[in-house]
Amino acid sequence: MSDGHPTQPQREALRLICAAEPMSTTELAADLVDARPDSTNPGYRRAISRMAGALVWRLHAQHLMSEASPEIWSTTRAGRELIGCTRT
Repeated sequence: MSDGHPTQPQREALRLICAAEPMSTTELAADLVDARPDSTNPGYRRAISRMAGALVWRLHAQHLMSEASPEIWSTTRAGRELIGCTRT
């Protein structure tokens, strides 16, 4: 969160995870890459994959996600409420 407000990438990650939970960090990285226009930069996919790892770490630290098992994530009630996800 930035100054107490979730960033757009954090919201995007929560939405992706809520729609398909439980979701692994690897699956989140693939979905984040697929949600963006392709790039000719050879490090693009690797950078987005690293971003997925940072996002899940921050969202977990903020109690917006929980780790169902190692590297497998689910949204918490607070995370679902934040983005208006109706999944229970």
